Amino acid sequence: MKIAKNLFAGGLVVASAFASVDQAQSQQQAVKNIVLVHGAFADGTSWGKVIPILEARGFHVVAVQNPLTSLADDVNATRRILALQDGPVILVGHSWGGAVITEAGDDPKVAGLVYVAAYVPDVGQSANETSAPFGPTPGQQAIQVDAQKFASMSAEGILNSFADGLPLPERRLVLAVQGQIYGPMFDEKLTHAAWKSKPSWHVISAKDRTLSPAMEEAGAKKANGRAISLPTCHVAMLQEPKKVADLITEAANDAVKRPN
Repeated sequence: MKIAKNLFAGGLVVASAFASVDQAQSQQQAVKNIVLVHGAFADGTSWGKVIPILEARGFHVVAVQNPLTSLADDVNATRRILALQDGPVILVGHSWGGAVITEAGDDPKVAGLVYVAAYVPDVGQSANETSAPFGPTPGQQAIQVDAQKFASMSAEGILNSFADGLPLPERRLVLAVQGQIYGPMFDEKLTHAAWKSKPSWHVISAKDRTLSPAMEEAGAKKANGRAISLPTCHVAMLQEPKKVADLITEAANDAVKRPN
């Protein structure tokens, strides 16, 4: 009976060990969900070239359609999409979307952040305060604000300072779908900085005429993130979709290996 008891006890130990391994593996599951957040003066179609590449690699991809009416509204729209995902997420933000993912990225489902030519604000800092030390860009100078404080970028600004690296027909498409934004949202201060606790990856658009490349580099350095520089205009994901998709894929593969 003693032998039987010992064998039974040993079996419990082995079973418990396997359970611990299974639990550890589940906690380190590969990231298969990608949530994309577009910037100001844009909509979800700005990810139209990246989405098919990521889906062909087996990822589940969703693009948020931001209302562009306030930081809180855009963050809430992003959080609603995050809530629908069935596992860990790589959260990607372009331009203004960088502010959105910085605020929303504290969600426990977010395993990592990817900034594409984006703002990387700190707690208590607005997007405008993030870019102010680097001076106005041609794209920012092309912004027009109406009496209701809603802003759009001039046709010249979109064609020559926002999407200038694209073929002219594609630039005209970007112009046609640009979203009107509520200007004061760029002065709203963040209450979270997810890059302080989540690993981050950064695309620096070296030929960006809408956000300062130096600002993008400073944000990557501040976040201690991995950065790549591409010789692209502001919409890097439309000019070099495969290279942007490659960095998102790298983030998905590596995020679970890095402690938060």
